[in-house]
Amino acid sequence: MGTLVILVLLVAATAVSLTRGAIRPAMVCGALAALPATTLLQALSWPALLVGTSVLALVVWHRWSRSRATVTRWSARSRRRAGVASTIDIARHAGTVATRRRGSTVRPSLGPLLRREGWATPTSAVGVELCRVGLQRVWSSVEDVTLVFGGPRTGKTGWLAGRVLDAPGAAVVTSTRTDLLELCAPIRQKNRGPVFVFNPVGLGGLRSTISFDPLTGCTDPVTAMERATDMVSATSRATHGDAERWDAQARRVLAALLHAAALGGGSMRDVLGWVADNARASREVPALLRRSQVESFEKAAEQFVETNDRTRTSITNSIMPALGWLNHPAAASAASGRNFDVEELLEARATVFLLGAEEADTGPLVCALTGHIAREARRLAVQKPSGRLDPPLLLALDEAALISPVPLENWTADMGGRGVTIIAPFQSRAQLLARYGEHKTATILNNTGSVLLFGGTRDQADLHFWSTLAGERDERITTTDMRGRVASRTVRKVPVLAPAQIANLPAGKVVVYRRGIAPVIGRARMAWTRSDVRAQRQQVATGWRGRWQRTRAWAEVGLAALRRRVADPRRRRIAGTDAWWRWLVNACRRTTSSAPPARTQDGPPLVIDVEPVAPPVLGEHDHEHRGDRTWSR
Repeated sequence: MGTLVILVLLVAATAVSLTRGAIRPAMVCGALAALPATTLLQALSWPALLVGTSVLALVVWHRWSRSRATVTRWSARSRRRAGVASTIDIARHAGTVATRRRGSTVRPSLGPLLRREGWATPTSAVGVELCRVGLQRVWSSVEDVTLVFGGPRTGKTGWLAGRVLDAPGAAVVTSTRTDLLELCAPIRQKNRGPVFVFNPVGLGGLRSTISFDPLTGCTDPVTAMERATDMVSATSRATHGDAERWDAQARRVLAALLHAAALGGGSMRDVLGWVADNARASREVPALLRRSQVESFEKAAEQFVETNDRTRTSITNSIMPALGWLNHPAAASAASGRNFDVEELLEARATVFLLGAEEADTGPLVCALTGHIAREARRLAVQKPSGRLDPPLLLALDEAALISPVPLENWTADMGGRGVTIIAPFQSRAQLLARYGEHKTATILNNTGSVLLFGGTRDQADLHFWSTLAGERDERITTTDMRGRVASRTVRKVPVLAPAQIANLPAGKVVVYRRGIAPVIGRARMAWTRSDVRAQRQQVATGWRGRWQRTRAWAEVGLAALRRRVADPRRRRIAGTDAWWRWLVNACRRTTSSAPPARTQDGPPLVIDVEPVAPPVLGEHDHEHRGDRTWSR
């Protein structure tokens, strides 16, 4: 009994010492408590020892699982790690092993392959590489949505090109420039499948190799309503009020007109004529809609042609911008002809580049095509055994707010589970707010699994938003007196990432906000640093001649670097002497003449090394390729 009392007293003394921060007395009391504890353990029988150990483990587990203990551990962990993710956090939740562990779930066909071949299957087959932190890579699952924010020329396109090249399945890429096309098309065509271009604005002089008629599938009332929603939303920024009400009316009327044109075998020119000419619409549209099984379309068209001029004008003003691309010859020709089959596109792992420009009014056409491919892919995914596409379809929506404002508030909630990977870069959060509104933007951000933040942001609201999202950390402050002696030590709360730090991120650095871990600061890998891109650019020769050329090129680079290193000290001495002599001569001249000296440029010329890029072969592919088949219907 005395031994037990001594043990209890020593344990209590240890606990009190730890509470007061007295580490050394606590260690002494704990060491002394080990003696009576050992004596008691030797005296107890094994059943009593088992029961006691079980009770003690249950008490410890209960205290460990309490909310207070959880919050305390989180706070202590945040203090130790300065509010950012540690190496262990990345490895547990976003590392290579953790991402591959979910491979059999997001891609059921790779389950046996991952177990049998192990690391022979690349991690990019089941994940999206976000950044690199030291030797670690931070990944996001292919079923998660990734948003990218950054100012112009901060590296968003270079990072996105790498994700397009890594995509294991088909890819749909939107852009307002041809740089993604020139960088990714040759490699995607070689490693994955055929490459196609939809260029309704004639950007870069490239012709469209596929065509898309917005009336495709509009004999189905549901498809007609979806097509009208995509086209009207591409030109509207209304989120509430009268503008939203008129847009809703415009969607109903345009859906009815698209349905009527599809039933009558018409074209988009007929739809434009009905909107512009009310008399023609009243003659032709009701007769065509009588073939439909949906009465609401006939009533919507009847209300449109019979309403007063003021109401009809408001509805027409909302519809006409969605049809403005018909005035563009290249866009009109791209919207006519034979359409392609989405199912064959997915099976062949093809890549479709959708090029557009906001000022050319082609956004509704590009948005309609993007929506058509995505919805057809979702419909096909339902028919798969796992309920998702395998391999997944990549939607790389570069400049989506400008040329393809698809309904991300709905897609981000559903597409990931259907095997559709969404990556959407934006200039800033303000651009997302301007396009989708406050409530839809909040929904999109809540549904997003990972956010990549590049530098270049100057908007204060955006900077404070991202700083608040990163949280706060404890910073220890030591105050000293005039003699340098410590006067006090305090702890204050500071942001993990201050707004100024986010605004001034170095080139190539990104902040990653990923679900489940604290913020990660790493470096984004640009596509032009990849070996396959460099090999494509260099046009590597083969045989002994190619080896000799590569060896000579490397030797020339090494000798040039050696000359610079050897010549730099000597050049600096010569340049210093020359500058001193010129200063002396100019000083003497100033004493005899008031005219300013002539400026000389003796520095070495600026040489810019530009590597040629091989032009891609678009719309053509080797007939021996696995995915080769007829694409037009």
